[in-house]
Amino acid sequence: MVSISEELMDAIFEGAKKLYPKETILLLRGKRKKNLITISGLVVPPLANYGRGYANIFLHMLPMDFSIIGTVHSHPSGNPTPSYTDLNHFLGVVLMIVAFPFADEGSVAAYDRSGNRLELNVAKA
Repeated sequence: MVSISEELMDAIFEGAKKLYPKETILLLRGKRKKNLITISGLVVPPLANYGRGYANIFLHMLPMDFSIIGTVHSHPSGNPTPSYTDLNHFLGVVLMIVAFPFADEGSVAAYDRSGNRLELNVAKA
């Protein structure tokens, strides 16, 4: 299960809306304890590239931060399913995808390294 606060989820949606129709990408900061992944913060990757149909980060530019447990990026197409490219560039233990219209829990999905969908809990403030 993946747990994230409503406040962080809203920040992710807002960033995706601002870059739409381009994709966005952020690093997820948090902890993993057995089967629970708790997301506690977001990090903007340095020198990331955002475009129509892609968002790239430079691994050598990432901060040396062991609390980074995954990534979140947007799919302006509205489909929250990971592509083969998404899975091949997996970083950490969780991949979250937010899909257009970036509005609610129906617009977001979380996946493990194998592409299996994880249960997502958006904690109300």
